[in-house]
Amino acid sequence: TVFFFTYCIFEVPSNLILKRLRPSIWLPSIMVAWGIVMTLMGVVQDFKGLLIARLFLGVTEAGLYPGVAYYITMWYCRTEAQFRQAMFFSAASVAGAFSGLLAFAIAKMDGVGGYEGWRWIFILEGILTVLVACVAFLTIYDFPETAQFLTESERAWVVHRLRYQGSKDSGQMVAESEHFKWIYVREAFTDWQIYLGLWMYWGIVCPLYGTSLFLPSIIRELGYTSSTAQLLTVPIYITAAVLAVAVAWVSDRSGQRSPYIFTCMCVIGIGFIICLAASAHGGVPGVVYAGIFIAVCGIYPAFPGNVTWISNNLAGSYKRSAGMAIHIGMGNLAGAMSSNFYRTSDSPKYILGHALELGFVAVGLCAVVGLRWNYTRINRKKDQMPVGEYSDAENSEKGDRAPTYRYVL
Repeated sequence: TVFFFTYCIFEVPSNLILKRLRPSIWLPSIMVAWGIVMTLMGVVQDFKGLLIARLFLGVTEAGLYPGVAYYITMWYCRTEAQFRQAMFFSAASVAGAFSGLLAFAIAKMDGVGGYEGWRWIFILEGILTVLVACVAFLTIYDFPETAQFLTESERAWVVHRLRYQGSKDSGQMVAESEHFKWIYVREAFTDWQIYLGLWMYWGIVCPLYGTSLFLPSIIRELGYTSSTAQLLTVPIYITAAVLAVAVAWVSDRSGQRSPYIFTCMCVIGIGFIICLAASAHGGVPGVVYAGIFIAVCGIYPAFPGNVTWISNNLAGSYKRSAGMAIHIGMGNLAGAMSSNFYRTSDSPKYILGHALELGFVAVGLCAVVGLRWNYTRINRKKDQMPVGEYSDAENSEKGDRAPTYRYVL
């Protein structure tokens, strides 16, 4: 639980540093830092040491996901972003599958070097992270403006389409603001859409963390051995990764986000309804497993859609940077909540945990409807405003509040 508090606090500063320090330096640097912390978690001697290590893991890992999510928006337009977000996030899904296999294999090292098996999991995965980070220093490109693999005309084309994407349907082409001002950070902290979107985020991420943290335990409590429980997580994550990419591709092609997020969240709800009903009945572990399978197959396509939708509707580079970090950082407090949903005292049925997850999904669905309704209302209001009421410079400063900007639905 403590991991998520430092994880949340350091996401906004990290995203602001990313833009100013360069992605090719910042992202690999924080990977090295958290790889070292992860490795050291394998040699802690008591619970206090483990707790401190988890706090520092939150500090060092905080910048990665919001940083990569923001980095994608530096290269791809609004109608291209979800497919790329899903590719990155589905890698986490596949990693979830292989982490189960790795945990199964590494646990057999119990006693090697005088260390328990769980220590070797932290040590080996931490060392691997550091090695990958060293390669990343050499392979990450910073911005389209400086990309050496593009010609000068290609760089100009990429930059132009990114900066004018928000206003292309308004009849007045306005470039997004690229310079830093603290007012953009303040606007991000006071933007209504981030806080309404936060409920959507929680409706997806509470089930995500709940299933990720406790899926092996839930399967084991259904009567399977610990090793079999790890292996039974694999087909769930692989299927979810494929669905995440497929749904993202369709969403990008259609230019809409809310219908796909809403549908996927309904699938999550159906999955937890099955889990609740089967757990209450008892004696049907296969049905509970099927419910979890269905829920995860809704979670993983919904998550990149949720992140992409909010990023699509934040204009101005630094406002988007801060806004995405706030959305993801505060959203990940769901991990602190959901890590306490599945209590040992509730095993093997975990009815309370399933019910709480279902409740968050229901609230999240309401948030999706609220966002869609408000975006539609504001777009219609902007359509009725006269073109040229403000100068290009004024519209650029206003960002997504400018009359030339149109929200993605």
